[in-house]
Amino acid sequence: MRILSPSIQFVGTLAICCGLGRAGFTQEAVPNLKFGDAVIESHLTLESVRLSEHIHEGAESKADWEAKRPELKHEFFDMLGLWPLPDRTPLNAKVTGTLERDGYRVEKLHFQSMPGLYVTGNLYRPAKVEGKLPAVLYVCGHAGRGRDGNKAAFQHHGQWFATHGYICLIIDTLQLGEIAGIHHGTYRENRWWWHSAGYTPAGVECWNGTRALDYLISRSDVDAEKLAVTGISGGGAATFWIAAADERVKVCVPVSGMSDLESYVVDKVCNGHCDCMFFYNNYRWEWSTIAALIAPRAMLFENSGYDSIFPMPGNERIRDRLAHLYRWYEKKPGELFDIGVTPGGHSDNVELRLMAYRWINKHLKNDNAEVAEPKMPAIEGKDLRVFPEDSDLPADRINARIDETFVKLAKPQMPKSREEFSKWSESLRQELMARVLTEWPEQVPAAEIRQQDKDLGLMMLRTEDDIIVMALRTKSETEVKRSPEHPERIWLVVLNPGEHEGVLPDWATKVIPAGQATVILSPRGSGETNQWTSKNPPNYVERAHALIGRTVDAGRIWDVQSVARMLHEAEGNELTIGVAGKGVAGILGAYAALNETSIAEVIAVEPPASHRDGPYLLSVLRVLDIPDALGMLSPRHLTLLTPNQAAFARTAELYKMSGHPDRVKSSAPASKK
Repeated sequence: MRILSPSIQFVGTLAICCGLGRAGFTQEAVPNLKFGDAVIESHLTLESVRLSEHIHEGAESKADWEAKRPELKHEFFDMLGLWPLPDRTPLNAKVTGTLERDGYRVEKLHFQSMPGLYVTGNLYRPAKVEGKLPAVLYVCGHAGRGRDGNKAAFQHHGQWFATHGYICLIIDTLQLGEIAGIHHGTYRENRWWWHSAGYTPAGVECWNGTRALDYLISRSDVDAEKLAVTGISGGGAATFWIAAADERVKVCVPVSGMSDLESYVVDKVCNGHCDCMFFYNNYRWEWSTIAALIAPRAMLFENSGYDSIFPMPGNERIRDRLAHLYRWYEKKPGELFDIGVTPGGHSDNVELRLMAYRWINKHLKNDNAEVAEPKMPAIEGKDLRVFPEDSDLPADRINARIDETFVKLAKPQMPKSREEFSKWSESLRQELMARVLTEWPEQVPAAEIRQQDKDLGLMMLRTEDDIIVMALRTKSETEVKRSPEHPERIWLVVLNPGEHEGVLPDWATKVIPAGQATVILSPRGSGETNQWTSKNPPNYVERAHALIGRTVDAGRIWDVQSVARMLHEAEGNELTIGVAGKGVAGILGAYAALNETSIAEVIAVEPPASHRDGPYLLSVLRVLDIPDALGMLSPRHLTLLTPNQAAFARTAELYKMSGHPDRVKSSAPASKK
């Protein structure tokens, strides 16, 4: 029977009683908006505003900030997938050709930032070099030039610097270089496992930039004490990454490369950006903290006044935050930090370039004179190629599959005794809370009933700020006979998106003991009434969550915990809770059980064997994978119904090490009738 359809009739009033109108997401205001959109967008707004208020991570003085910097730097590397830092392996740099032009020379070169990860670039230098020169690393924006690499589109920067007394290295990006990799991995390639692995191409761009600095200072014509980095758009973002990561950068000019959480999340500007523009905000920073790590080194923050993907309101908020921080270091305003705004939209216009040239001159050469950019003949893109023909590309290149190996994934050691198991389990749990579920409370608050129909057993529950989930309480008429092995419980049946929310699923009737109470839960984004709009691209909901340090699946774990706590308290703390789910939902229930003591039993039907297949939790694979997480449930009862029992042999071994081998059961799912 179709139970939940009548509930849609009172969804409209729920937006008012739950305060959803605060964020402007009422159905009356946006007729085509789903109720789920209103719920999740209001939640994302509240979270982003909350994080945005935590300016400079609470530092109120220079001393506060300096005390926080070491830990923030560690967190920064971690969120880029760069902790622990990769080994600085030999660069194996090679110049494959040179071009002689009027007043300057171009060296076509490549190096390996790690074995097999090739970085192609053009180095511009004066025709005649005497002594050591200041050097500029130019990082490219998203300009598609095919096999020529996007460095060809920004050659005018190299020409100017080389004819004004600088060494300038322009490097290709991962996706748009001569050896193409992937930036748009999540929404374009459906590689949502990047979230679980903690992999972002922003980390690759940062690492390639720091290794480019290694190359520059290895040269006899470069002054290692006078290094600058600049770039626009994706290159502007990379400028922030590199300058924040590498103290050798003395001057930076990021151009149209960063906005803030209010812009990205509330105004949905993240929809206009690719994955290389973001790290995963595991530690839930106010976004300008990235730029703040550059202080007190000289920074010119540039933007255009009508840039739709870096809008001025966000620029102004970032400027105010950075100006406040730099005042702790500057003797006079504008000495170390300033802004530059030009008319127009998102483009590499000459006004932005001139401001960048002058700022770099001022801080690397102590020269504050006006500058100009004489027009110079462009070089054909094919003439700038490091690898002229496809046959010249190195056979050992891994650029296209660097996402598989760039981040170091965890391989927890198997405990060898019951005593070791307790320490092992607690250590992993603490690491999960510190790196994956950060700012997660010791006990998630019990869900609140906002509306209910006692006759139907229907409940609308508030689990978190402006998050509403649907639940249906009923008695199970199932195929499983009562026995001493099945004590009285309330069973929380967790549904996946697409599962019918009004009926106990067929798989559940085969695993839940007859006559026991069940609560069918549709967590956020699931069910008829609570779905949000899904469009690929831009996958706004999934990507916005990563910017506030969460995933949709992490939110669903919260929902399961919250509803389990409510059910436990509603029964006078007498009955324990069982959680059951199929596929990803079964693992959501397992994670909820790790943090909710009232959950005494977990049933997972056909669960994924790895977080690569979901649920997606930020950086979880850098801590553990699903078999270890399930093993941590011991001594609670665990039933696995899976055709791939070998994949969970580690879970059974962990239960054995814990001293409770009889509390985990694994078998193939029951056949369909």
